[in-house]
Amino acid sequence: MLELLSTVINFILVLGLLITIHEYGHFWVARRCGVKVLRFSVGFGQPLWRRVGADGVEYVIAAIPLGGYVKMVDEREAEVATADLPYAFNRRPLRQRVAIVAAGPIANLLLAVLSYWLMFMHGVEGTVPELAEPPPDTPAWYAGIEAGDLIVAVGEESVPTWQAALEKILPAALLREPLQLTLERGGVGQVVELPLHRLTTEVKPELFQTLTGIAPAPMSLPPVIGEVVSGSAAERAGMRAGDRIEQINQLAIHSWSEAVEQIKQHPEQPLTLVLRREGESVALEVTPEAQHHQGEKIGRLGVSLQVDSADIARYRAVWQYGVFDGLVAAVEKSWEMSILTLKVLGRMVTGSVSVENLSGPITIARYAKHSADAGLSQLLGFIAIVSLSLGILNLLPIPVLDGGHLFFYLLEWLRGAPLSERVEMVGQQVGISLLALLMMVAVYNDMVRLGWG
Repeated sequence: MLELLSTVINFILVLGLLITIHEYGHFWVARRCGVKVLRFSVGFGQPLWRRVGADGVEYVIAAIPLGGYVKMVDEREAEVATADLPYAFNRRPLRQRVAIVAAGPIANLLLAVLSYWLMFMHGVEGTVPELAEPPPDTPAWYAGIEAGDLIVAVGEESVPTWQAALEKILPAALLREPLQLTLERGGVGQVVELPLHRLTTEVKPELFQTLTGIAPAPMSLPPVIGEVVSGSAAERAGMRAGDRIEQINQLAIHSWSEAVEQIKQHPEQPLTLVLRREGESVALEVTPEAQHHQGEKIGRLGVSLQVDSADIARYRAVWQYGVFDGLVAAVEKSWEMSILTLKVLGRMVTGSVSVENLSGPITIARYAKHSADAGLSQLLGFIAIVSLSLGILNLLPIPVLDGGHLFFYLLEWLRGAPLSERVEMVGQQVGISLLALLMMVAVYNDMVRLGWG
């Protein structure tokens, strides 16, 4: 229950920030263009809080946090007092109306750059991009990648952490585009081409490692138990913190990852463990509990690793820039993610990328919580990508979105006269229907990911 509450709170806070920034873009430019603003609302529906400011604007927080709006004086929406006619939105020159409408998405794009900039200056902690042995017949296998290879660069860009490498490789895998990797093997650099165009199955994030063969090398950490969960299978079997796992079913265990793999492979099956406890050998039997993960049943004991900073130091890396370099990197990353988003949307239209990649509010809420739990850098990165997506989505030429209004203004400029209200109304209805369809697909995808569909 507490986890659900935390998820909802993080979702509302993150989405509320993005909506506020978006609407403030419209608000700020409208005021600069001399348009009278009546209401600034974050959310739709029943107001939960409202206040009329000294500027005469009604500020509102409403019950449904899935959008917002800035209500301006506009003759197309309601009768306007004679005194307010000079301040009506519809009477502003075309260039000012374009600026007001475009300001919302632009504000989101600027927020994305700011968030990435702060993230890069703060630094993103991660693991070194060392690779595991790739399975046969995967792009990594065809590229000749070997266990222990270190990714130095993807394309022309250096990648100090596994996360940095993944953020470069995953988009190329999604689009099935070949990619050049610079590797370090035994202290010697070499360049290989990752033939992602060989992929015959669409890559989803959860299947990335399986399909591409690109996976991080497991940390070779001592199999020493740090904590035993109360009420777990491990506690019932008599396992203790400080125990070192030496054998599982007579198989010698040398690292924590080996122990985890054996336990995962034996859900609800008795295992015989040999432990080293205070210099003595202790044998006991334990049956891992079954847990469902990504559609399969795996074993779980209820123990955690004893973390020794000296053991993990060689695996840690930091992805960090200074003030100026961080700003350049933030702009570049925002540009790259914008192009990727447009490419994916385009391929969804042509059918070469599945609409299963669409995410709805449930998935966004889960990622918001996970990012907040993971730390400031991850949260900033999440805010950046969602803000970027929101900005680009709103610029699409779909009636009812900002991009739809901009498209109408383009037609007005070409025709030399505004479109009729009837044409705009029909366009709005089409846009609402299309957005409703997209939302239903996105929510359905969320439910499938949660195992409800």
